[in-house]
Amino acid sequence: MTTADCGTEAGGERAMLLVDDDCNLCWVLQRAFERRGYSVKSASSVPQALVLLRDWPVGYAAIDLRLPGPSGLTLIPALRKINPLVRVVMMTGYASIASAVEAIKLGAIHYVAKPVDANMIESGFQRLAGDPDIAPGERPVSVHRLTWEHIHGVLADHHGNISAAARALGMHRRTLQRKLGKHPARR
Repeated sequence: MTTADCGTEAGGERAMLLVDDDCNLCWVLQRAFERRGYSVKSASSVPQALVLLRDWPVGYAAIDLRLPGPSGLTLIPALRKINPLVRVVMMTGYASIASAVEAIKLGAIHYVAKPVDANMIESGFQRLAGDPDIAPGERPVSVHRLTWEHIHGVLADHHGNISAAARALGMHRRTLQRKLGKHPARR
C-alpha cells in the first residue's frame, strides 16, 4: 500500500476523517471504524486531507500530530471552520504537554498517545468534558523530560520555526534540530 492509497471512502452514516502517515495504521483503523458504522476517508498528509474536505463535511476526525509537511495541528482550524461541532481526537507518538495544550486550544476534544486503537479514539469522540477525578502522577517528571517539554513549548510558541526557536533558547539551530530528532525522554 502506498501513501496515496491511504485515502479511500467507505459507506456508513457518521462521516469520519482519519489522517496518519502510517498507512498500515490507517488501514486497520479505517476498517475498524467502518465496522462500527462510520463512513471513513483517510489521508496521509494535511494537503491530502484538505482536498478530501472540499466537498465532504465530517463530524469526526482522528489526526496524527506529526505528518510529512504541516503538523496535524494545522488541520484542526480548517475542520472547525467546516463544522464547528466536529469531534477531533489528536493522536501522537510524540506526546508532550505543549502539543496537548495547543491541540485542545485549537479545538480538539481529546489527545491520545500511540499506540492507539479504535476503542481509544471512539471513547475520545464521546468525551464531553474533562475528568476532575483523574489521579495526578505518582512521581515527578524527569529533568530530561522537562527539557524536552520546554523545547517543544518554545517551538510551538514560534509556530514550528526552528531558527526562531533556537534563537529564543540560546542555542545553535543544528543543536536544536538534533535534539528534536531524538525520541522524547521518559517521564
